[in-house]
Amino acid sequence: MKGLLSSLITSKTKINILMRLFLNPREEAHLRGLSDEFKISPSLVREELGHLSKAGLLVSRRNGRQIKFRANDAHPLFPELHSMVKKAFGMDKILESIIERLGDLRLAFLMDDYAQGKDTGIIDLVLVGNIDRENLVDLVSKTEKYIARKIRTLVLSEAEYGEMKARFSERPVLVLWRAKED
Repeated sequence: MKGLLSSLITSKTKINILMRLFLNPREEAHLRGLSDEFKISPSLVREELGHLSKAGLLVSRRNGRQIKFRANDAHPLFPELHSMVKKAFGMDKILESIIERLGDLRLAFLMDDYAQGKDTGIIDLVLVGNIDRENLVDLVSKTEKYIARKIRTLVLSEAEYGEMKARFSERPVLVLWRAKED
């Protein structure tokens, strides 16, 4: 899917910014941080941030001397871009192959790098509920091969999650799935 994005959008920097900000649209990033993360000059990042902002795909706000950018979830193309980015990262396959076949799953979320939209190759997935762990190991192994990324899982009961919930609130989190309440 990233290949599809690169055939539609010729700027690698623009693709990286879209991937970074559209996976988790609540996450914000600033010019220097993106420049350091992508290991490219701030002027290239500034130019692409300007283009994406002018197109209405990003919104910004001033935070002291920094300008923070995030995906504009009110833009008409947001749902499609968000979906494309999730597919590029393999999140659709994680949802299909792992989350839907695990037993009594109550909550599933990404944390840290992928929750921020950073494609580091290691996905931290937290699963809350009564999970079939043998099935999980098999599903994770198959999904890793398909998406060419490693998946680290943390399985918690609802009680364990309740005890640790405050710790998760201090870290970047992206909810993938939540059980519907009766």
